[in-house]
Amino acid sequence: MIPAGLTTDTPPPPALRVAGLSHAFGAVQALRDVSFDVPRGRFVALLGVNGAGKTTLFSLVTRLYDSTSGTIEVVGHDARRAPGAALARLGVVFQSRALDADLTLRQNLLYHAALHGIAPRQAGPRIDEVLALVNLSDKLHARVTTLSGGQQRRAEIARALLHRPELLLLDEATAGLDVRARADVLALVRGLVAEAGVSTLWATHVMEEINPDDQVVILHKGAVLAQGDARDLAENEDLGAAILRLAEAAP
Repeated sequence: MIPAGLTTDTPPPPALRVAGLSHAFGAVQALRDVSFDVPRGRFVALLGVNGAGKTTLFSLVTRLYDSTSGTIEVVGHDARRAPGAALARLGVVFQSRALDADLTLRQNLLYHAALHGIAPRQAGPRIDEVLALVNLSDKLHARVTTLSGGQQRRAEIARALLHRPELLLLDEATAGLDVRARADVLALVRGLVAEAGVSTLWATHVMEEINPDDQVVILHKGAVLAQGDARDLAENEDLGAAILRLAEAAP
């Protein structure tokens, strides 16, 4: 069945559409008229130094904050008007650790499955599936405190995938990890995009995590400074240097 308002010639909506989004904390303007799309099945990097507004943007998309202007759509569902439908299609890995350290990995995932309305008889097989995806099947009964930093990050990605989201948001997912663990987490997420078609918005300030053909959105002082393919934005120079050049030229 074709949804109302769509025809066979109508392209599907992007995984994420942010349009004209602004947000303030009192007199402090955190975001100013932010607009960009995350196409389906793509890895999009949200770049910016700490304080650029990346975490505020994630908080608005996930409804931790209520946006005061602009629109946010997750797979065509308005996050303000239909938050249940939007959040059901969204998986999130926040910058701060979110697993209960005193519980086992299985207990954490069972609790999260219940929050998403996954029946107990379905939760077990689904947990096995996502742990296999992140190569943590042997840690099912391990307490979170016994997991390395990289393993905890992979466990949080597994948790975010439990309800089979179409869009995955990751806010500084490699923060605090060593070089090997950071590479492992990044490779895992890129594999999900390539093999499972999971649309991904990857927020980072680490330029080394970006490939030349990645689509990037550069956030600077709460506004979109530039967006496009990393290769085109860099213009034959280091991407970090290109961002610095653009930031210095910004009003």
